[in-house]
Amino acid sequence: MATISSLGIGSGLDLNGLLDQLNAAERKKLEPIKLQQKSHQAKISAYGKLQSALTKLQEAAGKLDDPTFFQSVSSNVTGSGVKAAAKTDAPPGRYSVNVAELATAQSIAASGVESRDSQLGGGNVALSFGSGETLDVAIEPGKSSLEEIRNAINDSKSGVTATIVNDGSAEPYRLVLTSNETGTEAAVTAVFSGGLEAQLGATPQTVVEAKNASLTVNGIAITSQTNRVEDGIQGVTLDLEEETAEGSSVTVVVERNTLAIREALSGFVKAYNDLRGTTSQLTRFNADTGAVGELLGDGALRTVESRVRGVLSGGVGSGDFRMLSDVGITLQRDGTLKLDDEKMSSIVAEDPQALAAFFAGDNEASGLAGKLNETLDQVLGERGLLDNAKRGLESRITGLNDRYERMERSIEQTIERYRGQFGQLDAMVASMNQVSDYLFQQFDMMNAQLGRKK
Repeated sequence: MATISSLGIGSGLDLNGLLDQLNAAERKKLEPIKLQQKSHQAKISAYGKLQSALTKLQEAAGKLDDPTFFQSVSSNVTGSGVKAAAKTDAPPGRYSVNVAELATAQSIAASGVESRDSQLGGGNVALSFGSGETLDVAIEPGKSSLEEIRNAINDSKSGVTATIVNDGSAEPYRLVLTSNETGTEAAVTAVFSGGLEAQLGATPQTVVEAKNASLTVNGIAITSQTNRVEDGIQGVTLDLEEETAEGSSVTVVVERNTLAIREALSGFVKAYNDLRGTTSQLTRFNADTGAVGELLGDGALRTVESRVRGVLSGGVGSGDFRMLSDVGITLQRDGTLKLDDEKMSSIVAEDPQALAAFFAGDNEASGLAGKLNETLDQVLGERGLLDNAKRGLESRITGLNDRYERMERSIEQTIERYRGQFGQLDAMVASMNQVSDYLFQQFDMMNAQLGRKK
């Protein structure tokens, strides 16, 4: 029997086309698996959207789960030359600040020399500070150039910075020592001895005097070693940048930061409403088009909604405020929250401590924000509700992938079996056609011979 290299050549039948149709029919068995894979993957993606919305709600609640946040204050400065930063313990008030003098750092300069790298002879540099601290810097004879003296002083970490300046005179190079800190306690003096005294003089002259900052706050005189004044106003740090012009003053106003609190509460309401929008989208059903949300009827989502609603509707057990409605946040018929701005603003201004007790509580998870944060940790954490739901779907997808591969191999084996059977059929039909052609030829020859005999 002749070997058929291509299906249909021997028989003339469209066996390749028939084999393609059989292959397509077999591969339709894979469609249900593909649909399940797509459905599970869509659910995982939907869980990601839900997780994102819940995370934003947790972040918004986290801002309210801090008692000190409700005590926060802000400082505003009218005028120039002074900056102010208020801490949480700063009492609200209005302060008039006048800066008479800024704090300065002491600078002293030694006598000039002709060269900055000539050896000046060994000796000692005795440094004294206004605080009473002293330090000696020994200078070796072979390492006594102005540059080497400068480096030795700087390496000693003595609290001064040594530099070399050129004043343009006949002996232009002068060693200048500047205190690293401002104020009289950091004032520096130096005494040169040994060979250095002959070259640099015994004591450098003062070129910039050390001064303390001098200012008044509401008429009360204050001095400071630095231009950063701590607690000249309780809980407020003043940074002095320039002296106040004569006849003018700088006004510092410290007030409760009600804007930040209102924005945090508005952000909390918005985050919850955004979550509601996300869950509504994920559970939607359109009767006209048949379109459904990826998590319609999903048990994990229903549990999340139930837990969050339970926390918000449960309120807290003690305090002046017990329920969200007490602080101006009400639940609407569509499940969203609505903030009464007027009521909330009044509470923020008049009773921030009670508001802090409601949201932050006295200890961890005793306030509403803390309870919500604890619930969301159980939902969002590793091995939490959503994590377990996603792991379950991922496990199912892995199983479906294995099943898909096994079925695909089975289909390939079936098609190969069909291919072999079709090859045998093609060869058999081809053989039958050859026999048929031979018989027709014989019959034609017999008919021709019979005709000649007649």
